Amino acid sequence: MKRLLLIMTLFAATAAPLAANAQDAGPPAPASGRQVSLSSVIATIKGRQPGRHLNTTVGEAGGRPAYIVQWQLPDGRVVIFIVDAESGQILSRQGG
Repeated sequence: MKRLLLIMTLFAATAAPLAANAQDAGPPAPASGRQVSLSSVIATIKGRQPGRHLNTTVGEAGGRPAYIVQWQLPDGRVVIFIVDAESGQILSRQGG
């Protein structure tokens, strides 16, 4: 339970500035004009990591549009994936 609280705190600290940017400017506009669909991102994660999708926030990572995806593992642990919104590439994974 302490681990879940730590992961959720980490997510809140990471996502708050990203969510604030997303709320101020609306959804990020990809430089290429194309953004992969959320369903495609979820399918990519599901293909690499068993579990289920909990929540997604749209924001930025490294100045690029990104999806911040909360994913629950079968054992209940939560992982945060940062995914490039233009390429669909998983940039980082936190927790789990």
